[in-house]
Amino acid sequence: MGGRGLGRRARLRRLRRVERPSLARSRGRHRVGGELAHTLILKRWEITEAELTQVLDDNPSLRGMMMGYVGEQKVTAWFKKSGRVSNVTKYDDHDRSKKGDISFTYRGHEVRVEVKGLQTNTIGDLGKGKWKGAFQCDASDKRPVKFPDGHLIQTTCLLVGEFDLVAVNLFGFGGEWRYAFALNSELPRSNRRSTPSTSASDSWPRR
Repeated sequence: MGGRGLGRRARLRRLRRVERPSLARSRGRHRVGGELAHTLILKRWEITEAELTQVLDDNPSLRGMMMGYVGEQKVTAWFKKSGRVSNVTKYDDHDRSKKGDISFTYRGHEVRVEVKGLQTNTIGDLGKGKWKGAFQCDASDKRPVKFPDGHLIQTTCLLVGEFDLVAVNLFGFGGEWRYAFALNSELPRSNRRSTPSTSASDSWPRR
């Protein structure tokens, strides 16, 4: 019996030696690190372009979220290629101390950019290359906001001065990557006057 038990323990040790490497590889497939971090997302997730497209088409909220991040990436690349600004930086979404989505330096001054997209249900094709729509200019969720007078409220509104420039992604106007820009000071105000309005309209061509 003791011999049989020893043989069983030996077999288990051999089994562990065989299985551990494959188990490590299996786990590694779900980690974004090492070689996996350098693979394209379709290969990483083992799905096709058609499958990813179907997932996005079936989930409008996910599609909107992805469009927001792609819009940030597109306009960040545009700023970098422009040659007119420097130190173009994409902020970490989880860093609440940073206001805006992107920043860059222009003539020695830091400019903070808030990137927004059009609300799908507001987009209208007016014909002959003319479009209308609206975008939301607010935070993704409520958080405590302190006003200059010391008053504190929970709101999705952004404070006047939290960012300098808004870049509105106009992809919804005909499927082209174009942006409209406005200074924070030019945005309509909410009733509090210390926050930009949570919704603003836009059109193309720009007037």
